[in-house]
Amino acid sequence: MNKNLIRSIIREVKESSIIKEKLLKKEIIETIIKIADAIVKAYKKNKKVILFGNGGSAADAQHIAAELVGKYRLSRPGLNAIALTTNTSSLTAISNDLSFEAVFARQIEAIGQAGDVAIGITTSGKSKNIIEALRIAKKKGLIAVVLTGIEGEYLKKSVDYLICVPSKETPRIQETHILIGHILCGIVEKTIFANEGRLS
Repeated sequence: MNKNLIRSIIREVKESSIIKEKLLKKEIIETIIKIADAIVKAYKKNKKVILFGNGGSAADAQHIAAELVGKYRLSRPGLNAIALTTNTSSLTAISNDLSFEAVFARQIEAIGQAGDVAIGITTSGKSKNIIEALRIAKKKGLIAVVLTGIEGEYLKKSVDYLICVPSKETPRIQETHILIGHILCGIVEKTIFANEGRLS
């Protein structure tokens, strides 16, 4: 066995675990609960969740949307969620005809409704298309949420809820974002379907 590879694997797992444990801070836990509550309230008013991100964060947006539309742990009716990265015609048309900066904002302008929850995911906190989409979301009366890394803390005044993963390392931030997404899906699912959902 290659000892260097073994050490590398151990290091990666430990680094990931350390960052995830930092989510146990009271402020972060409270924010997760507030976001879940906002999503539950939106669903009870027949609103939707809109998710968006670039690259790995686009995959996370699609992953979380799939958990809500399909299921997380419970067999239950689907929940209205959409990832803005799945319509390639819209993505390419908006990028080509307007700008890449408008690729998510334009879609929120078109389909977002007051009371919806818009969740932007950006590891750096500097993605212009995410920032612009959240600005439009706020302007239209959506609940604006951002999941980011430690360098995105400055966005706090621009959104309703912000969670900064305390790391500058993209892989560690992304791994933690999907954990947060899973936690949110679990809370939302249990809250809405506590009496009718079945574990499966």
